Amino acid sequence: MVHLRKIIIIIFGIGLLYIFIVAICMFSGSQEKPAENADTVLILGAKVSGNPASPSLVLQERLDAAVVYLNNHPKVSVVVSGGKGADESVTEASVMEEYLVNEGIARNRIEKETKSKRTEENISNSNEKFELGKTVIVTSDYHMYRALMLAERQNIDVSGLPAESKTMAKYKGMAREMLSITYAWVFDW
Repeated sequence: MVHLRKIIIIIFGIGLLYIFIVAICMFSGSQEKPAENADTVLILGAKVSGNPASPSLVLQERLDAAVVYLNNHPKVSVVVSGGKGADESVTEASVMEEYLVNEGIARNRIEKETKSKRTEENISNSNEKFELGKTVIVTSDYHMYRALMLAERQNIDVSGLPAESKTMAKYKGMAREMLSITYAWVFDW
């Protein structure tokens, strides 16, 4: 019985250590600073809802962060990336494009990637479809570490602009991101 208790304590301790390591990685991504001389801003999609569709609060945070950067860097082009989920009326990219245009970003600066369903696809499909050059990825602060890791694996010259997460969705996203980082470490090569 004592032997079983020690094994359980060791397994629990390893689990806590692993969670701590992943949390440090997520925190490091949230501290990323965007390059000042980028060619492209790549905004990663997130849930849209309704008909007509509008961005979720998570996606709106990403778009608002991108708008500030784009207004300060008027020569940088924009790629919005996100397909249409089963419960979405249109592609995430089309909603993102309209949001940016409504915020004063010229439509001719915006390119759309509309096939992606997950982060790895957002990055790989955008990289295949467009000449990204030096790229600033815009995504949620807790999601930045994995996005940068996946982009670097594709040899993209990348930096990040983390959108500060202010909603309660952050905690659900962080929990899911812990699992997603593990998946990316093992499978997204």
